[in-house]
Amino acid sequence: MDALTLIRQTFAPLPGKRILDIGCGPGTLAKRLVEDGAAVTGVDPGVAALAEARDAVPDARFEAASAEALPFPEASFDGAVMLNALHHVPDPAAALREAARILAPGGTLVVVEPLAEGSFFDALRPIEDETAVRAAAQDAIAAALSGGAFLCRQDVTVARRETFATLDAFLARVSAVDPAREATIRARRPIVEAAFLSAAEREADGRYALVQPLRIHVLRPA
Repeated sequence: MDALTLIRQTFAPLPGKRILDIGCGPGTLAKRLVEDGAAVTGVDPGVAALAEARDAVPDARFEAASAEALPFPEASFDGAVMLNALHHVPDPAAALREAARILAPGGTLVVVEPLAEGSFFDALRPIEDETAVRAAAQDAIAAALSGGAFLCRQDVTVARRETFATLDAFLARVSAVDPAREATIRARRPIVEAAFLSAAEREADGRYALVQPLRIHVLRPA
C-alpha cells in the first residue's frame, strides 16, 4: 500500500467530502483528491507554491496560511491531510491542535511523515539534515495521543521508492521542496554526490533508486 491509496481509503467515498490539504505545496495531492470528487481546500505559507497549485488545480480552493493558524471556523471539514508537511511546521503540536479544531464531528486527520531513516534520507542528509525535525513531528503525534487529544485508528509504515535518471534529477526533486537547498548543493556538491551514489541502488536500466519509509497515522479527535 502507498500513502495515496491509504488516504483515499480513509476518506472514501470521496465525492463531496470536504478535505483540507495542510501544507499543500504545488497541489499534487489536491489534484488527485479533486479528480476523485472531493471538495478540496489547500493551505500553504509559500506564495510560489500556491500559485502553482491554483494553476494545476483550478477546481480546488487555496489560501495562504500556516498550519498553526488555520483561517477556518471550527468543524469546517470532514477530513484533513498533512502529507510530508508536519516536520516543516515550527510548532507541530499547535498544528495538530488546529487540525483537530477544524474537523467536523467524526472527522479524520491523516498525517504522513518521513522517518529519519532509509536511503532517500541518507542521500538528503548532506543537503539538509532533518533528523531533529522529523523526530519532533513524531514526538508531537505521540504527545497528542498520550494526552488524549486524538485516538489512533491506524499506524502503519510504508516504503516510498523513487527512481532518478541522474543525480541532477534527484537534486531538482529535493530543491523543488525547498529552493533554499540550492545554495547548499552548490557549496557541497562533491559531498552531496558521494552521499547520493553511496545511498542509491542502481537498477538494471541504469536509474538510481532511493527508498524513504513513511509513517502514516490515521487520527480522530477524541
